[in-house]
Amino acid sequence: MKRQIRTAEKLLVLGLSLILIFMVVQDLVPLGPLNDVDAISEDRSFNEILTVTLIGTVQILILLSIVLLFMGKRYPIWIRLWLVIHQSFIFVGALIDWWIPYFFGFGAEERVERYQQMFGETHAFLPEINGIVPNTLHVIFHSLLLLCILLTIYISFTTKNKNHLA
Repeated sequence: MKRQIRTAEKLLVLGLSLILIFMVVQDLVPLGPLNDVDAISEDRSFNEILTVTLIGTVQILILLSIVLLFMGKRYPIWIRLWLVIHQSFIFVGALIDWWIPYFFGFGAEERVERYQQMFGETHAFLPEINGIVPNTLHVIFHSLLLLCILLTIYISFTTKNKNHLA
């Protein structure tokens, strides 16, 4: 039986692939004004950077593998739940680390100095609030992650239509 791959599934694979690239390069590969690998290496040891990179990369590889395995097929309920919950936990981590301190100040005092050291020389387009400025690379990553969650929810709660590939 031929798979009927929906546009939403293709976009989800693209989004997860871009997140995978982000996970691999963010702390290891110089990307001009988008990151500061020297500042990050001053804050963390190489082993810490490698561990964080491997944990993030493996998580996204698992998610991407699951999507590729079931793409164009019916997703079992446990797969749909896994995809939504796993990505949501990653997103909650981003909210706790970046957006709650940024918008509401909760936990900002503990992060300001460290974030300034690691990300102070990177490109950012948002204004500083509570001493924190999410840099452009993290804004892109968090936006992609949210888009992937929304795509996963859409895929999970809609059915394939044989005449229309949604």
